[in-house]
Amino acid sequence: MTVSGENKQLLHLVFGGELKTLNSMEFRDLKNLDIVGIYPNYETAKTAWKSKAQATVDNAHMRYFIVHMHRLLDPASAIAEAVNSADKA
Repeated sequence: MTVSGENKQLLHLVFGGELKTLNSMEFRDLKNLDIVGIYPNYETAKTAWKSKAQATVDNAHMRYFIVHMHRLLDPASAIAEAVNSADKA
């Protein structure tokens, strides 16, 4: 719940790992996934993602991702968000 005028908390997970091949989304070793953290908004998650991605740029198989956890936790609002975005386009 948020107080009126306060930014809504939109949780994002940043994680990564080494992929089996460059054109797949399958990780080489699930036990060695790097869980970077959970962030309260997209901007801070993107900053963490960018830092990790740049730090591992020498390993072409290493990939980091941002998961919009708030969409998983509240699918109805994710659908509304998508509809609103489509209406603005």
